[in-house]
Amino acid sequence: MDLGSQVQAWIDDDPDPVTAAQLQGWLDTNNEVELLTSFSGFLAFGTAGLRGPMRPGPSGMNRAVVGRTAAAIAAYMKERNLNSVVIGRDTRHGSQDFTQETAQIMSGAGMQVFVLPRPLPTPVLAFATNELKCDVGIMVTASHNPPQDNGYKIYLGGTVDGIHYRGSQIVSPSDESIAAHIDAVTTLASQPRGSQWSIVDEEIINKYVSITAAIANKPGNLKIVYTAMHGVGTETLLQVFHSAGFLPPILVEAQAQPDPDFPTVAFPNPEEPGAIDLALETARAFDADLVIANDPDADRCAAAVNDPVTGWRMLRGDELGAIFGEVIARNTSKAILANSIVSSTILSKIAGHYNLEFKQTLTGFKWLAKIDGLTFGYEEAIGYAVDAKTVNDKDGISAAIKLAQIATDLAAQGKTLLDLLNEIWLRHGFHATEQIAIRLTDLSQVGTIMGRLRKNPPAEIAGHRVTSIDDLSKPTDDLPPTDSLRIWLDGTIRIIIRPSGTEAKMKCYIEVIEKDSGRAQIVLNQLRAPLKELLS
Repeated sequence: MDLGSQVQAWIDDDPDPVTAAQLQGWLDTNNEVELLTSFSGFLAFGTAGLRGPMRPGPSGMNRAVVGRTAAAIAAYMKERNLNSVVIGRDTRHGSQDFTQETAQIMSGAGMQVFVLPRPLPTPVLAFATNELKCDVGIMVTASHNPPQDNGYKIYLGGTVDGIHYRGSQIVSPSDESIAAHIDAVTTLASQPRGSQWSIVDEEIINKYVSITAAIANKPGNLKIVYTAMHGVGTETLLQVFHSAGFLPPILVEAQAQPDPDFPTVAFPNPEEPGAIDLALETARAFDADLVIANDPDADRCAAAVNDPVTGWRMLRGDELGAIFGEVIARNTSKAILANSIVSSTILSKIAGHYNLEFKQTLTGFKWLAKIDGLTFGYEEAIGYAVDAKTVNDKDGISAAIKLAQIATDLAAQGKTLLDLLNEIWLRHGFHATEQIAIRLTDLSQVGTIMGRLRKNPPAEIAGHRVTSIDDLSKPTDDLPPTDSLRIWLDGTIRIIIRPSGTEAKMKCYIEVIEKDSGRAQIVLNQLRAPLKELLS
């Protein structure tokens, strides 16, 4: 079928008159550039579900793509005798329409459908999936992606395809099965639609709030600044802090309310340079003790502290992981601690020090959530499960109240979060970690770069000899294969190179272990430029 015929067929089947008209306009004016961009294949469905730019046609996020995906998930459910689904959403452009589209298709397929009453954090959806004993959870969100994007996360509630999900994100083979069903949906117009669904009772949200608030039980009077990064975190976080007896945090007013345009940040991710500048300004103005930030769907948590040497600075994801891991390990005699392979090795050493079990998984919380009995898990990209029993996924709200309690307890001893970190480094050595991300113009560049590195691996980097390379696409341990390279250099330097799972970018994770931060920083400075060149 030629491009014009493909476009016309899609227009005829599009349930959204707005995107249909947009395509018709491009077709009438022979706008081949826009049409080719919108018809460069169906938006890839993977373990992160769907994520992409809002635009018409099969290559973007729109009602037609979401409707076909919902129909495919319904077919997948019927094959496995699954019959219930709960749907949540954030406040991005299109989220409400995509929620409605999904509910209609699921209802038409005969499913028992629940819809969260308003935009809420992703961890609330994960919690509701288990609490309602639903077979499937769907969250309409693009997390911390740019404003023009939206997405679709899929959770499974029980044991499916031999995997114990318990309200966690899908992994293989579920993702491939759903993708195959998407390919089989040739028309959306023929899909039955229904209007029968239930709005989730406030009791479920209140239960999440009360259980999460119970993580903290000794409120103090610290001045904590909070930013929701224009996302959905503020309302729920304020409820949790209030229920726990903590003072309400000082809000970064310009970022406190949901805004799908994210007007104060280029990328609404606390890790991005400049994203928490307003929060740091607020902290200085109020002489605050701590800054806490969530990403827009509030499943990630970041923090900033007033370093007596450098002034206000962000804690790296691994630093926060070490803080949570140390406190949790100190206060339990039996626990399972875990992190992803690209995270620091410090948690494994903390677990060893306290004679606790440690596990390592592939990158992505979908893997950490499959560890039965997980006590604490984290990934360096500011994702933390401090209460995995309640939410079997990363949860930025529970991490925020846990961090507030830790900082409060330390203050009562005349200490800070940095003092606790220094105790950890004194025991295990200073673990410096850094991530380098190189944005690409096209996803096809990923294969080229990884292929080049495999064919012509470096013998040395910045004067440090490469001692060994592990190709994680052919793992020798118990991990599933993944498109990553782990490079070991002279001394105690580990480098992991992998493509992003959700964006056109290459990522490089560095860990340098030295006696002190000064020596580690020298090595990081040496490595930075050569690694950027290696990835470009």
